Amino acid sequence: MNEGAKRTAACARCGATTTSGPENRWRPFCSERCRLIDLGNWASDQYTVPGASAPGPKDEPDEA
Repeated sequence: MNEGAKRTAACARCGATTTSGPENRWRPFCSERCRLIDLGNWASDQYTVPGASAPGPKDEPDEA
């Protein structure tokens, strides 16, 4: 690969073109702002991973 060539990719949040190498400290995002927005979406349950629900307190058997 050419040393001067930089690989680019679309930002995972906004779609802006950004570098995808180690020189981009926010990768796969274009900026800290996009990284923090994405993190906030995970923290507020706007994103979910499909699968079975985790058992809650009512799902556990009663101890006798």
